[in-house]
Parts: sequence; C-alpha cells; structure tokens
Amino acid sequence: MLHINIKSPYIRSSLASLGRLNKEHTNIDIQLHYYTNGTVRHSTRSPLKRQRRKIVIMLLCASVMLSFAVISSSATSTEAYPSDTYKAWSSDGEAETTRELEEFIDISHTFRSTMPKWGSSEGLGQFLTIHDGDSMKNGSIANFSEMKLPIHTGTHVDAPGHVFDHYFDACFDVDTLDLEVLNGPALLVDMLYARISMVHLNCEVMKYLNIPKGVSRVLFRTLNTDRKLMWKSEFDTSYVGFMRVGAKWLVENTDIKLVGVDYLSVAAYDDLIPSHLEIILVEGLKLDDVKAVMYNVHCLPLRLFGAEGSPIRCILIR
Repeated sequence: MLHINIKSPYIRSSLASLGRLNKEHTNIDIQLHYYTNGTVRHSTRSPLKRQRRKIVIMLLCASVMLSFAVISSSATSTEAYPSDTYKAWSSDGEAETTRELEEFIDISHTFRSTMPKWGSSEGLGQFLTIHDGDSMKNGSIANFSEMKLPIHTGTHVDAPGHVFDHYFDACFDVDTLDLEVLNGPALLVDMLYARISMVHLNCEVMKYLNIPKGVSRVLFRTLNTDRKLMWKSEFDTSYVGFMRVGAKWLVENTDIKLVGVDYLSVAAYDDLIPSHLEIILVEGLKLDDVKAVMYNVHCLPLRLFGAEGSPIRCILIR
C-alpha cells in the first residue's frame, strides 16, 4: 500500500478525474503531502505555475499507477504450478480464487516384453534391439535402437483393412482414419457398475445400456480389466467381446462411430470377423480405476502408409 497525502484540493480532484483512486482495480491509496520545514505550505504562485505543477504531479501519479498495474498483471497471469489446482492468495492468506485444471488420464498400456500377444502363450517378448555397432558403449556417436512390434499388440487402433481384404487392397490404411472421430467427447461405460453379468456384449446388453442418441464414442470397461488380462503374458481366449448380434444392434440403433475396449479385440474370440463393422476400433485400453463418466478422448495413431493398424497413445481429458 502506497500512501501519499493529498492536501491540495485541486490535485485531489485531478487524480480522481484520472480514475486512479478506485480501490476495486488497485490496492494503492494515494495521499500527497506538501511539507516545508514540517508545516503544510500552500502555493502562492501564479496560476500558470500552479497549472504546470498540477500537470507534473498528475504525470507522476499516473506513472506510479501504471507500474503497479504491470506488476499486478504479470503476477496473476503466470499459473505454472505442478498441482492440478491453482490458487491465488490474498495478502492476509485467504484464498481468493480457485481454478480446477483439466485432469489428464493416460489409458494406454506401456509396451513391455511380458504383455499379451494375440494367439501367444508367451507374451510379446523382446521388441527393442540395439546392435553392437549402434551402441555408444561400442563407439557409436549415439544409441540407435530398432523396434519390431506386432501392430495389433498393446493399445492400438484397427483400420478397415485389418479384416476386410477389399479395404486392404484399396489402401484404406491407418493413415486414412478420420481424426475427428478419434478425438472428441466419449462415454465410458462400466459393465460391472451396470451390474451386467453376461459374458459377452450381445443385443440384450446393448439394449440394457440404452446408449443415448448423439453419443458417437463409447469405451467399454469390462471384466477384462478386473481380471487384469492385459497384465498377463498368456493370451486369454475367454476375454469379453462383442457378439455379432450385439455389434449389429449397435450400428443400427446408435450414432456410435468409435468403440474402445479393454483387451486385444473388440470381437469375441468365437465370433471374430462379423463384429468388425465400419466403426473405428480402439483396443487394449487401460481402464483401471477410471470412472464411468463423459470425457474428451484423444487417440493419435502413427501415420503408417499401407498398415492396417497402429500402436496408439490414447488419453482422456476431463
């Protein structure tokens, strides 16, 4: 708080005319004192000199106000804090404002050698290799690893060419997938929370869920997550997936354009191909401890020309 006592009426009125004494916009209280040898001195100078003095004081006060305004602005516009809540504190220690920042949830599995691989009882195995000549320990200027990875392992997306050969021949690869479908509002459905005991996602389950019209992206959290199938090396054919009738009902009765599931295939193992209809499929999602609410989902596949799928980094924002 800056205190400058103002004894001269015309200076006080001039400052007020500048709009600088409004405490709603600033915490500066200006009071100007004119002292000579300890006593207040009134000006007896000519009107012209008094006017000049008035202008100088006005410019001085305006400069002080501007400096404090710049400091205040820079202090409140920086919000770089590691926590998910930003708080601005007043001088007496009480919180003035609280702004909840967006919550980011990574629903992609970390690629590891022990994760399941389709049809394998031993898991993915080693997928990163660094040759002797490409290692800094052996004289290379940098480390150059090579990756050999099955496309439909871990968290990934399927392109139509994965199960429709005419799409594969027509180059409907992962690079042709619509990013507007892969990114946007999504509903996460928890099958256990809905008390659905059926093994697979069939027509009755879809009717029971009653997914609203207008919802174009749905992520299904099933028993696969609770059984931790994505954490087991051996491929498990008993995973929960869509049956043919369930997929058909979903296409004909909803506006869904993207389906996400928590194991390596949307389709049930005993009914694989028919449930892969013309909807973007995201598989192998990590949905542990994720609440069943609306999110914004963001899925970004690699741009792999000619590939019928791609590993994907998928996040939820709430």
